[in-house]
Amino acid sequence: MSAPQVPIVVLKEGTSETKGNQAQRNNITAAKTVAEIVRTSLGPRGMDKMLVDTLGDVTITNDGATILKEIDVQHPAAKMMVEISKATDNEVGDGTTSTVVLAGSLLEKAEELITKNVHPTVVVEGFKKASQKANDTLREIATKVDPEDKAFLNKIAKTSMASKMVSADSKELSDMVVDAVLSVAEKSAEQYRVDIDNIKVEKKAGGSIRDTKFIHGIVLDKEVVHGGMPKRIENAKIAVINSALEIEKTEFDAKININSPDQMQQFIDEENKMLKAMVDKITSAGANVVLCQKGIDDIAQHYLAKAGILAVRRIKESDMYKLARATGARIVNNLDELSASDLGYAKVVEERKVETDKWVFIEECKNPKSVSILVRGGSQRVVDEAERSVHDAIMAVKDVVEYPYVLVGGGAPEALASLKLREWASTLSGRAQLAAEKFADGIETIPIVLAENAGMDPLDTQVQLRAKSSAGKARYGIDVINGKVADLAAKDIYEPLAVKEQVINAATEAACMILRIDDVIAASKSKDMPKPGGPGGGMGDMDM
Repeated sequence: MSAPQVPIVVLKEGTSETKGNQAQRNNITAAKTVAEIVRTSLGPRGMDKMLVDTLGDVTITNDGATILKEIDVQHPAAKMMVEISKATDNEVGDGTTSTVVLAGSLLEKAEELITKNVHPTVVVEGFKKASQKANDTLREIATKVDPEDKAFLNKIAKTSMASKMVSADSKELSDMVVDAVLSVAEKSAEQYRVDIDNIKVEKKAGGSIRDTKFIHGIVLDKEVVHGGMPKRIENAKIAVINSALEIEKTEFDAKININSPDQMQQFIDEENKMLKAMVDKITSAGANVVLCQKGIDDIAQHYLAKAGILAVRRIKESDMYKLARATGARIVNNLDELSASDLGYAKVVEERKVETDKWVFIEECKNPKSVSILVRGGSQRVVDEAERSVHDAIMAVKDVVEYPYVLVGGGAPEALASLKLREWASTLSGRAQLAAEKFADGIETIPIVLAENAGMDPLDTQVQLRAKSSAGKARYGIDVINGKVADLAAKDIYEPLAVKEQVINAATEAACMILRIDDVIAASKSKDMPKPGGPGGGMGDMDM
């Protein structure tokens, strides 16, 4: 008689393992749930989400990346969806919602195939080929534009803001965004480079979105250090200083023995003389504005005020670099080396009251390579969302300046790409054909979701869109404002090709990665941590 079999424990106690189809289903469901969350916020008729964190802070937004960043997602597959929206936000700045919606849709279509016993590897292979084909199609139908064509860049910025809360004021805002991007764009050979760190977006509640200002220079959220200093200086010559206008304290304990009051007085006089010498160096260089990264001693403030110099202290390091680029000044680390050639220039430096704070505006710099946009709005929530919208628009314009190809928006390119993919799929043999067809269905989800969010009938829309797209022009998309399929090129709705490529690539890669997983091994959480997925500790459910 054979010995009874002893069970072999390989995994640690409390570890849960989900295998095969079950694991795939769980992962796909979790990813689809994330896509469902942002689905309703796609497009100009998309709804906003109100997110409240553990401290009770409220965020109101319809920006896909922001929504997912604020939600505390537990399921590992759902986390991957959050990651692709973050990556898309960092890379191209726009299209974050589309990426997640497309990835969710591709997984949904893949699930149908897997249920019919098509192996996930075959689906992944088909999806990868189809995404390559879709990108090729988009490149063929893209229009090349002049990266300096302000009128066209305006259309891009407006389209980006159309789906945001600021859409009513998008005309004024898009002018500012285009001016800001072109101010900081640098040409090298035939290519343009835009470093958006050179565009400082400051926000302050108060006023309305219409009070947003574009400043050819920098806004500092600091006030002038001394009441006796001038509050406005025209034709400012600006010294940007990195060292403290204070007497250095010794690194180690030092004692001075003073025996009489006149020695004490000498000591104080000597300190004053040193501070006066510092201020004299600044005045002899011809500066009338001092921007200092470190502290300014009270006595030095007095001398600076006497000399009629406006000074600001404790400026952030990142702002120091921006100031140098905006005014053309050189950051000076050693006061002894300060000369007239190190000074920057601005037409006006002025302290102004912004709501309850006093801020310093450095305006009308000559050819500034760093600029500011001061975003205003009725309440803190409005300002936060307006700032996100301006950031997305800046990124969209930057994408076109750096990679000057655009497509008509409103789901028109996706509709045509899905049509071309179906034609191409019929040339494939074997099961890859099924995967390619499902990819075509997946990509068509974008215009259909746009239509759904605008209150249109998804089925009618799909039929009309296919009929119009078969004409071979990627101009017909969802006119969400009037609720019909229309020629969107005539309505000046354009999006960067860079965004569309990123959306397709990121969504396909995320979907393929999730599809390849057939085993989820979740270690048990430590005693004091709550287990995800309820008391069983399995990770099948999605906790949020």
